[in-house]
Amino acid sequence: MEKIKKNKDLKVKSYIHDDEYYYKFIRKNIKKFRLKQNLTQQDLADMIEMSREYICDIENDSRNKHLTIAVLGRISEALNIDISEFFKE
Repeated sequence: MEKIKKNKDLKVKSYIHDDEYYYKFIRKNIKKFRLKQNLTQQDLADMIEMSREYICDIENDSRNKHLTIAVLGRISEALNIDISEFFKE
């Protein structure tokens, strides 16, 4: 959703998205990068010292599992990708 703020004569464009908007991309990209490296959910879970169920919850839209930035950082390090890659559409 795009919102235009008017500040006297200056127009400032800002974008407003809720958390779920970003989680959608994060979920999709975690799975994409994991599969690209031929890793199972268990492989990734072992690499970041979490359970396979936790990885499954993160990747599954219907489970609505949220993760912390610290966990996202661990996943990005395990997959050897920049954390910003998870936010790309």
